Amino acid sequence: MNTEVGQHVEVSVDPVTLEIIRNEVQSIPDLVEADLMRTAFSPLIYEYKDYAVGLVDAKGRSISLARQGLPLFLANLIGLAVKDGLATYGEEGIKQGDVVITNHIGTLGQHLNNVVMYTPACNSDGEVVAFMAIVSHWIDIGGQYPGSCHGTDTTESFQEGIQIRSVKLVRNYQKVAEIYRIIEQNSRLPEMLLGDIEAQLMGCLKGKVLFENLLKRYGQAVLFSGIEAIWRGAEQAARAGVSAIPDGVYSMESFLDNDGIDVDKRIPVKISVRIKGSEFLVDFSNIADQLKGPFNSGRLGGAEVAARIAFKYLILPDEPANEGCFAPVSVVIPPGKFLSAEPRAPHGLYSVPLPTVIDTIVAAMAQAMPDRVAAGHHASFGIFGFQGKDPVTGKYFHVFDTAHGGWGGALHGDGVGPYKTMGHGDNKDIPVEVIEALYPLTVECHEWRPDSAGVGRFRGGLGTKKVLRVNGPCVTSLAAERYYCPPWGLEGGGAGKPGYAEYQPVGKSAQNYLKVSALQVSPGDLVTVYSSGGGGYGSPLDRQPELVRDDLIAGYISVETALNEYGVVLTESNQIDLVATATRRNELKLRA
Repeated sequence: MNTEVGQHVEVSVDPVTLEIIRNEVQSIPDLVEADLMRTAFSPLIYEYKDYAVGLVDAKGRSISLARQGLPLFLANLIGLAVKDGLATYGEEGIKQGDVVITNHIGTLGQHLNNVVMYTPACNSDGEVVAFMAIVSHWIDIGGQYPGSCHGTDTTESFQEGIQIRSVKLVRNYQKVAEIYRIIEQNSRLPEMLLGDIEAQLMGCLKGKVLFENLLKRYGQAVLFSGIEAIWRGAEQAARAGVSAIPDGVYSMESFLDNDGIDVDKRIPVKISVRIKGSEFLVDFSNIADQLKGPFNSGRLGGAEVAARIAFKYLILPDEPANEGCFAPVSVVIPPGKFLSAEPRAPHGLYSVPLPTVIDTIVAAMAQAMPDRVAAGHHASFGIFGFQGKDPVTGKYFHVFDTAHGGWGGALHGDGVGPYKTMGHGDNKDIPVEVIEALYPLTVECHEWRPDSAGVGRFRGGLGTKKVLRVNGPCVTSLAAERYYCPPWGLEGGGAGKPGYAEYQPVGKSAQNYLKVSALQVSPGDLVTVYSSGGGGYGSPLDRQPELVRDDLIAGYISVETALNEYGVVLTESNQIDLVATATRRNELKLRA
């Protein structure tokens, strides 16, 4: 790493002070994050956690990120925004009291709802030394469909909302009324959106003050020398992790269902990981080209994001994210791929393919890192959204959530779940109570999906079934993935059962969907979201019969699965028939 810290030469920082600085710079985004969740208006922020909070230095290098934001923002989306702002205004053009916003696809490479807001932190001389920033999903910014990003058939980014490239929301401590008016008039939900913006703004201002307090306490040279040391330590740990992997090229292929327009055309995801010394290079040269539909992302918001998240899972899962963590990671991808799409391409559902891409990178490393790689996870956002006018309040409403599903079994045990995808981290479902209190919807059930987990010595985590009844006329949008490429097993394990959505109008038969935009639904209709289970690890005939019995009693598997997949025979009182089980397993081995 560079030993220059801004315009100051690095100084020595004793170990005790360094650890205090490490925790204090991490505590700032964590504190701001807690405030953001308490003050935001939209459940997407305070429940779903569709945001990231962080500090970057004056060059846009990541100092610290809050721990509960989306991994999809890990590729330093905040730093990209700051770099574009500095290029737009010049290093002297962003000053104390300014707040800048941007959602520019050409910069961030993600959908337009992801808006980065940042403000400078200054030293006692008024020089900008860092930026406090928050990227947040804005609930609606215009476009063809409610929610802006939920159309499965958009064909260009201009159909997906307004583009805001590095403009000042606040200038010299004064809100820019014209920008606020533009935002307000381009949203179907202006009250909720402006509330979220205010929470985002206050978070930026609070974080800036907290960082400036650290500057006063330690002095600029000591504080930034400590940050530089933290970066070096993270890089050393990352490179040591990569160096432990044998040099070589590791490959994996998977595919996506479709792009929402060419529904019968699968999308190849062919990826290689090259390990050489302490370098971790992800080669996306052979993935599919840019798509007609809205499942594209830019290089920085797509390919680099996926590579960094996969790297983090494999090498440094417990290290707080900062600039040093990702120093060994590089990406090869030609322009014009669906993970390096041009800015005019539709990006509304950019995030839907990324869990599969991440899963594929991780799976490529299974031979080299068997203790770190699990079988495939459900990898489907399983987006389901509802928009319309509330029949009781008369107000326009918009809500969407994504599915929880199973993760893969591994060398050490059963898969976990239900969780969201590798692109989400540990963010939660929007609670049933919140959905039913705020929107004309009733959650009829939310339960395990039996037999959805891939079988194996260690089975996958289970998928779920969630049934929602519509209580007023509205439209729904759905976007599921990995139906035709279900979560794979490893070492003889079975695949998970794929997920999908089901729409059942009152008095009519149910219809299945993977992707649909603005489907008209009526009061009493049911929308059911089925999520996939994770893949299994190892032969199911090697699973301990007691574990099979426990799964059956818990309702995770059926009698048929116990008998025909695991070869376990139970008595009427759910006791294991050891002789019959041994016979049945031998029969299944002979058939294999």
